[in-house]
Amino acid sequence: MMARTARVCRKTLETDVAVELNLDGVGRHTLQTQIPFLDHMLAQLATHGRFDLSIEARGDLQVDLHHTVEDVGIALGEAFAQAVGDKRGIRRFASALVPLDEALARVVVDLSGRPYLVYQAPQLQGWIGSFDVSLVKEFMRALAMNMKVNLHVEVLHGENLHHCVEAIFKALAKSLDQATALDTRSTDVPSTKGSL
Repeated sequence: MMARTARVCRKTLETDVAVELNLDGVGRHTLQTQIPFLDHMLAQLATHGRFDLSIEARGDLQVDLHHTVEDVGIALGEAFAQAVGDKRGIRRFASALVPLDEALARVVVDLSGRPYLVYQAPQLQGWIGSFDVSLVKEFMRALAMNMKVNLHVEVLHGENLHHCVEAIFKALAKSLDQATALDTRSTDVPSTKGSL
């Protein structure tokens, strides 16, 4: 089996992002985005998805965190799309329901090649330290559009913002792990169309 890995570099006037990803890893991660809360969430993604992940990002944080968060999502989405390749033999669909104390999040993915985001988390308003929680949606949108997946994210209930966001990232990790996993029963593309 070929290695399902990717390396993506994205450089703009606002950010410089480098991502290395191994879908078939063990959860090792090195994360340096200059945004501690984002690093913490990406650690959840790597650990609970069992992805080996390295991200180094520099951005115009003096302006806002937005550009860096969005561009990390873009580069990570491109890395997942690259690593999964032609999608032969993958499971394609997956969902995960993850609790964290009072919070409960559900993430459902379809590696369809047709990007779409549904984001239902009305309680995610405000700040976690210096992190604007609205940036979670921007990250998910960038990831979905550049990975070319159908991504549904819901916070079913929760009060603590940190718990809600962390539950989302853990559910994202579990669902991406399952969807990108190889199905030993088939080496075909999981679609009646013959391509995704």
